[in-house]
Amino acid sequence: MASINANHQADLTSNNQPKTPNSPLKRNKKRHIMPFFNLSLGISVLALSIIVLLPFVAMVMTTADIGVAGFIKTIAEPRVKAAIELSLKMSLLATLTNLVFGTLIAWVLVRYEFWGKSILNALVDLPFALPTAVMGISLATLYAPNGLIGQFFAPFGIKIAFTPIGIWLALIVVSLPFIVRAVQPVLAELSPEYEEAASVLGAGRLTTFRRVILPELYPALLMGSGMMFARATGEYGSVIFIAGNLPMKSEILPLIIIGKLESFDVQGAAAVALFMLMISFVILFAINALQWLLTKRMGGASV
Repeated sequence: MASINANHQADLTSNNQPKTPNSPLKRNKKRHIMPFFNLSLGISVLALSIIVLLPFVAMVMTTADIGVAGFIKTIAEPRVKAAIELSLKMSLLATLTNLVFGTLIAWVLVRYEFWGKSILNALVDLPFALPTAVMGISLATLYAPNGLIGQFFAPFGIKIAFTPIGIWLALIVVSLPFIVRAVQPVLAELSPEYEEAASVLGAGRLTTFRRVILPELYPALLMGSGMMFARATGEYGSVIFIAGNLPMKSEILPLIIIGKLESFDVQGAAAVALFMLMISFVILFAINALQWLLTKRMGGASV
């Protein structure tokens, strides 16, 4: 009995002793799952710096040649201000429109089985596959006053192509996949049991969607809308053919940049491009901050 107690005390003493730095447990903490982690990280940072960071730095350096006063003067030009207002307004309207219809399309693709579902799912990615110029020409042909669809609106005095309405329509088409592909996997992982439980407890369909489904979609909706808005503000190829490009009326911001480059005003074009970059950065930063707050709040509530 005494030997058993002695052995037990020896085991406790050995367990309470601190691990040596060369112990296998300590060494395993330093190992990474991915081999050659440092080399892979270095190549990734180098590639991002060359592809993404250096062009931005070059644009900032080009804009610095005209100084802060020149930058403000360029942005304050009447045509530039009108183009900024039009681009932001149409981008916001297109984003709000796609938030509704994109979520509806994602819901149909996830929750229902029907003939042609795979075709509809493939059509969602069609704006990514087609060149933007082809999309713009197609939309202008369809919605022109004598086009296949536009001719039905012409008798009522409604003009779609070559107006801000055409810009709004083009931005809806090119940015639709962002919200659908952001919401679709979240809906696929959301179990219908939560909806059934809410229905058993007496909640109506609208209440179930607002209190059960929508909170789960908030992070995906925010990310998708941020990507949509950033894409829409800089869209050029699909908009240029249907916008009309009338100064102070239907002239978009990317067209201002092209016009300044054609007139050899490189610094002015860089200033407008830098302003667009600042707008996109602020929007994406705000969206990511809201998404982080919502995710943290939902995670805290689930504990």
